Amino acid sequence: MKTILRVALVGILFLNCARIGWTQTSAKSGNKLTDKSGDAGDRTNGAGAPAGTAAGDEFVIGTGDVLAINVWKEAEVSRVVPVRSDGRISLPLVGEIQAGGHTAKQLEAEITAKLKDYVSEPEVTVIVQEIKSQKFNVLGMVMKPGSYVLTNPTTVLDAIAMAGGFRDFAKQKDIYVLRRAGDGTQTRLPFNYKDVVKGHKSTQNIVLQSNDTVVVP
Repeated sequence: MKTILRVALVGILFLNCARIGWTQTSAKSGNKLTDKSGDAGDRTNGAGAPAGTAAGDEFVIGTGDVLAINVWKEAEVSRVVPVRSDGRISLPLVGEIQAGGHTAKQLEAEITAKLKDYVSEPEVTVIVQEIKSQKFNVLGMVMKPGSYVLTNPTTVLDAIAMAGGFRDFAKQKDIYVLRRAGDGTQTRLPFNYKDVVKGHKSTQNIVLQSNDTVVVP
């Protein structure tokens, strides 16, 4: 009888030890899975799109652009202002100041210099919030001729699509782009729509620059 009891006790102890060992192993496995999932989640969250700005450091401000001007700890001076047709903006304490033709960094320096008479060590930030000065034109036999804002890379085909496509009797083989150089000279760049859409002369489907004019005869 004593022998039977000993065997039973040993069996119970063995089962308890086995159950504890299995529980610990499962917990470790679960922790490993959780850690891996957490790592994967961190990697996924960290791969978000980087924050961007409306314009790069070399962007030259022009008429119609909207500027967010912030002066640290000076809320009455900080504001969002459009660049007027004369290229100037107006700010409290600063007054009239030329913005057109300057980069954001250059404008920051000018505003900072003018504020030094009123503010101790002013810290100025200028961000081009909206770009409206960069435009191109589509003229002639299209459904919606006019000026369009150039905010993204836009090809001649894109421009025609934005203008609603062709009207009846448009000369699709004789389209051209007028481009004015810095010295005032103008270049005429041919665009044969029928060839381009067939995959020929794809180099004619150029990316437009500010002030380009697409002419559809």
